[in-house]
Amino acid sequence: MAQRRHHYEYAFERFLRDQRVPYISVDEAKKSLLPDRSRITRPRDGESSSTLKNFDFVIYGDGGNLLVEVKGRRLPKIRLKDGTPAKPRMESWVTLEDIEALQRWRALFGPEFEPMFVFMYWCDDVPPDGLFVETVVDRGRWYTMRCIDVDSYTGAMRVRSPKWGTVHLSTKDFERLSRPFGIPVHDRGLERDQAGVREPAFELLGF
Repeated sequence: MAQRRHHYEYAFERFLRDQRVPYISVDEAKKSLLPDRSRITRPRDGESSSTLKNFDFVIYGDGGNLLVEVKGRRLPKIRLKDGTPAKPRMESWVTLEDIEALQRWRALFGPEFEPMFVFMYWCDDVPPDGLFVETVVDRGRWYTMRCIDVDSYTGAMRVRSPKWGTVHLSTKDFERLSRPFGIPVHDRGLERDQAGVREPAFELLGF
């Protein structure tokens, strides 16, 4: 495993390994040097035009390949006054730099590679059902995930903080546009019948 800064990436890599998904991890500690022809967007003030923010994983599949940026978020336990469990808000914010970098990487890799955000939620409680069909248990923590491709994200994103250059999706748009990463073949017929569950982002290997 590559060295990473966040346990969310470890959890997602655990999921990939358990599901036998072919992938390559990217070292987040390094910036990538690009040729002059790859300057697709203008650099930020003070940033070298030959650098580009790395993403986390290249994932390979028969039906297409993914360039994945993992975004770790906390999913706290929330209860109403009467003690009834309530559904917490799923944070979906990213930075404009994240989006610009993934768009540039797609131009470099080619049309066979789709840039994707994978939101990994660290759950204080058992993950809520309905929207989630995948869970990961790693190092004593519960995680669940939702995925959204960059084009879908940019088509519905809203400004969150102009100062910090962050954007996000409304709860309604996130639930409408996000999807599972992948559903095992032997469970796919069952999961597709669940209300509100979209087609997976990736075709997992069968068992």
